Amino acid sequence: MLKETVKIANLAQVREFGNIEFLAKQMVEGFITGLHRSPFHGFSVEFAEHRLYNTGESTRHIDWKVYAKTDRLYTKRYEEETNLRCQLLIDVSSSMYYPTENNGKITFSILAAAAIAYMLQKQKDAVSLCTFSDKIENHTQTKSTPSHIHKIFLELERLLHEPEKKINRQTSIANTIHEIAEKIHRRSLVVVFSDMFERGEDTEAIFSALQHLKHNQHEVLLFQVTDKKTEQNFDFEERPHEFIDLETGEKVKLQPAQIREFYREQVAEHYKELKLKCGQYKIDLIEVDIQAGFDQILYAYLIKRDKMK
Repeated sequence: MLKETVKIANLAQVREFGNIEFLAKQMVEGFITGLHRSPFHGFSVEFAEHRLYNTGESTRHIDWKVYAKTDRLYTKRYEEETNLRCQLLIDVSSSMYYPTENNGKITFSILAAAAIAYMLQKQKDAVSLCTFSDKIENHTQTKSTPSHIHKIFLELERLLHEPEKKINRQTSIANTIHEIAEKIHRRSLVVVFSDMFERGEDTEAIFSALQHLKHNQHEVLLFQVTDKKTEQNFDFEERPHEFIDLETGEKVKLQPAQIREFYREQVAEHYKELKLKCGQYKIDLIEVDIQAGFDQILYAYLIKRDKMK
């Protein structure tokens, strides 16, 4: 049901529909339904309550009712086994409001963060939301109570319906992550949604900040959110265009073919450097195309969550 609901809702329609909590629930339930038809058969929306039985473990906690339904052995998991603290960081700088006709990257990131927050709620895990540009805009407490999660959904909905993007709101990922690393004291999963386009910050500064998180024993899941067709492939109709830097307002007029090859080379080099640095620091970097749906987000989260058991 939901795969259709989310690919429904093209990103422009999402802003009209609203109700982030309902959309997140639909997204996750549709995703889990898809898992039933996959090698992950046996999961449910309450998947956090069970894990696959490993040979040699005690059979005391095997859930025989689940075995009768699925013909697979699962053991019951208890609250202390599933406790996780998660920090959701969303880049709200001006470049995240591209493409401007649907505010695509920020809309996608808000929905993706909402879906992860819903999964955390089902797992009885604690979650915090942080929005940032060149400074931290908003940072909630880290809690697992239903009222707290509801407040996070309300904040995401407010962000979705901000009447206007703030012009010239630039990004400082490095400063934000250093500040977050100082604020969170218990081992956490830090999930970042950003296009990783920032002026004046080199990758060394960014990865120094990410290393700060790793040094403090936090795990990092970095979603690089882009509109692949235009931001990576520079696939624009062949006619004169006026391109505007959303973070500075700087404008340039040109034909796409004039710079396409050079642009692609520069972007490819940028991505290559990011991947290399992430590999060196053991940071999970997921390249996300906003046109490709949300399963890519939820799969990556589940895999990361599983590694942290």
